[in-house]
Amino acid sequence: MNCLVRVASQSRWLSGIPGSAGKSTRILGCLGIHTTSSRRDLMEFFDDKKNWGEMDVKCGRAWTKDELRIKSNADLHKLWYVLLKERNMLMTMEHECKEEVELFPSPERVDKVKLSMENLEVVVRERNKAYHLLETGETGERPSAEITDVLGLKKEVMLKEYATPKTKETLPLVERVPEDTRDFLLKLKEQETIARTKERNRNRNHVMKLLRRFPNMDKKMLAEKYPDVDIDKLLEKDLCRGHFVPNSN
Repeated sequence: MNCLVRVASQSRWLSGIPGSAGKSTRILGCLGIHTTSSRRDLMEFFDDKKNWGEMDVKCGRAWTKDELRIKSNADLHKLWYVLLKERNMLMTMEHECKEEVELFPSPERVDKVKLSMENLEVVVRERNKAYHLLETGETGERPSAEITDVLGLKKEVMLKEYATPKTKETLPLVERVPEDTRDFLLKLKEQETIARTKERNRNRNHVMKLLRRFPNMDKKMLAEKYPDVDIDKLLEKDLCRGHFVPNSN
């Protein structure tokens, strides 16, 4: 709607206007303000009525990172809220279908919207890193550190500020771990060792089959792809030799 707001300007001396010399004149102007009437209701959280009862709703693919990188910051800001609004609508429709014991049409739409939002966050984070590196020489990301939890396991966590500094424990964590926790850690390390051994054996057997079937494969490529397998040692084994007649040359 349009409305007129009367604005009183500051008192000033006007020169060059007949009859205004030596007089203080107050100028009253008019400023036009245009506002758009907002007519939004709860139906914004629901899909278009033409899609109600449909078993398949046509939709496009998710936004890729390359497509988002060529857009401006303003366009990314607008696109984020469009995707956020679409995600809220899809989640509302999915919940409503569950309440009515009905199938939610084209549930892959939720995954496409979430993937688009994740890619958009990655692009914005890339731009923030580049800006901070250019201005301050730092990434500007929240710092992280590797800590040891109560079970003695190391994990990467994001650092945060505290009202009062945290005091360091005088006793090491190993001495404070109970006996049953130590047994748990011992068995956990045993399982991790067994898993690494099985993976190494699988890679070795796979490389042996490749060498037996394709004796002229690039050994350097295999060594780069499977760094935990000793290619030269495998070549000495008879299992790596295929059933073919060697070339006399």
